[in-house]
Amino acid sequence: MEPGGDAIVATAWQLAEAEGWAAVTARRLAERAAVDLGELYERFADRDAVVAAVAVRGFADLAAALAAARTTADTPTQGWPAVVAAYLDFAYANPEVYDAMFAHTPDLTLGAEQTPETVTATFGELRAALAPLAAGRDEDTLSELGWSLLHGMVMLTRGGRLRPEAQDHRETLLTHHLFPPP
Repeated sequence: MEPGGDAIVATAWQLAEAEGWAAVTARRLAERAAVDLGELYERFADRDAVVAAVAVRGFADLAAALAAARTTADTPTQGWPAVVAAYLDFAYANPEVYDAMFAHTPDLTLGAEQTPETVTATFGELRAALAPLAAGRDEDTLSELGWSLLHGMVMLTRGGRLRPEAQDHRETLLTHHLFPPP
């Protein structure tokens, strides 16, 4: 992506987090990113393209956070708890971007023919964190399950459907008991 595109994506991210995706209009985005409206449309066909670019950047940032958490864990089996914490921190700190990644961009899936590298990298980090805990189980399926549990926890927590006082207990179960070291 060209430098102007980076500024537009960063501005869309900030505006969405501050005011929600409804506030991300072409005119406001161009004004805040200090680009001409025509330049905005040269770089992005429409608002959906901007949302997709933010989602791809979100996956890149999430993958980087997961990699940092996993590689700084003291042992390979402690990688999963570190990754869980990093995943939840990212999702709760960036709810609008998280929604762009998972709700507003149905084409960004592992099953798509042209999966963006950042989505694959995110899955790869989850897989790398769970691989030491696989104990003979299929690592891809285990990783899909781990991602599903994390995503479900995020969405249900954000939706106010889970008991707030039990959040730490849920995280402990997910990090230490559902996928115990072999």
